[in-house]
Amino acid sequence: MAEQSELQYTAEHEWVLVDGTTATVGITAYAAEKLGDVVFVDLPAVGSAVAAGTVVGEIESTKSVGELFAPIDGTVLEANDAVVASPELVNSDPFGAGWLIKVEFTALPALLSWDEYRALVGE
Repeated sequence: MAEQSELQYTAEHEWVLVDGTTATVGITAYAAEKLGDVVFVDLPAVGSAVAAGTVVGEIESTKSVGELFAPIDGTVLEANDAVVASPELVNSDPFGAGWLIKVEFTALPALLSWDEYRALVGE
């Protein structure tokens, strides 16, 4: 996985790794820490269309339920079945094995840089 400084971010605490026309999406370590121990992950089906800013999944922890927002418009190419089977991966490796979905997109919206995201969360 790329370094955190090489990723792009949303104000909803998702990270995005762009490779050509595919974006890998996950939640940040900050979001995972705020959620607490993740016990359930619901992801969109492969082949489903997603629209930037809309809720496409759910991440449930022992403390709360968080929503996964699509950072881009596109089609889901892959959902991380390993995270569905072992939700704790979101906490233990949010930038690696804890990725959530891969989306094929045609246009990339403006996203936050690492420095902009750190400023947003006060780090």
